[in-house]
Amino acid sequence: MYAKRLLWQETGNDELLAEAADILRAGGLVAIPTETVYGLAADATNGEAVARIFEAKGRPRFNPLIAHVADTAMAGRCGELKGDALRLAAHFWPGPLTLVVPLAVPSGGPLAGEPVVHPLVTAGQKSIALRRPIGPTAELIARFGRPLAAPSANRSGQLSPTRAGHVLEQLGDRIDAVIDAGPCTVGLESTIVAISDEGPRLLRPGGLAAEAIEELLDRRLRRLAPGAHVEAPGMLASHYAPRAALRLNATRVEAGEALLAFGEKAPENAAAAVVSRNLSVTGDLVEAASRLFSDLHALDESGAAVIAVAPIPAHGLGEAIADRLRRAAAPRPGPASSG
Repeated sequence: MYAKRLLWQETGNDELLAEAADILRAGGLVAIPTETVYGLAADATNGEAVARIFEAKGRPRFNPLIAHVADTAMAGRCGELKGDALRLAAHFWPGPLTLVVPLAVPSGGPLAGEPVVHPLVTAGQKSIALRRPIGPTAELIARFGRPLAAPSANRSGQLSPTRAGHVLEQLGDRIDAVIDAGPCTVGLESTIVAISDEGPRLLRPGGLAAEAIEELLDRRLRRLAPGAHVEAPGMLASHYAPRAALRLNATRVEAGEALLAFGEKAPENAAAAVVSRNLSVTGDLVEAASRLFSDLHALDESGAAVIAVAPIPAHGLGEAIADRLRRAAAPRPGPASSG
């Protein structure tokens, strides 16, 4: 069976939302559009459905998933939102920010002692990653009434999808449907911040600049050392990888390479590139972030064995772009440990 393509319209999407919600209630998988990248969604309370996400992606089960919520009330039923977490949610949600907070466990009623989401979502950890997205997915979660577990809708470790076509290329025969709402506006996964008694930590830079978070909290986010314990999605050393090898901070293009450029100044010998894309001719890091995965998809399709990547500033969203490129360029693990 091949995934059904559900086309999102500007208005009149009630039937589409009802069909997608029915698939999710039946334990199916629906690829969903968010402002960051397309996600692969399942009912976060259904263990068998969540297991299908890992199976479809080929994702290791020690790698936790993000639970997407409709509002702060739903988030509060899944995790403990207080202090800095509540401040960040109030200011940046809905948007490209994921908060890792202690897992909430009901103290009364029929679910007493049991978390709202299935343990597969949290990889058995006592914390949970929560995000409130923008766009059609927010409407779907509100209609569905339960959180959706949703990593990026790609084969594990490969390039994240920013268009429905990217999803169908990688997962079309492994999922039930994809909601096609066109290209993602941010085009880079969410920023992940862990909130604990030790203070806020940046687990993954992403579509919200760390500086904006630090300004609100009036303190610097602690960064993690390389090889840190996997607490959230996107922390594996090798991730977001195209088939081609990446050569970072390239100031010269070698014969046969593809080129991922940035800014007005092209690397030396740029004309030798078999194909090239420029993340932002004007040097705009927001534009560069939105184009990163789509441009890497295009360059990878050229068949070049190597993609030369021009230097990119490390401030603002450049920190997140550098993180994705570094993981994409890392040595590829074997099948048993791929991320």
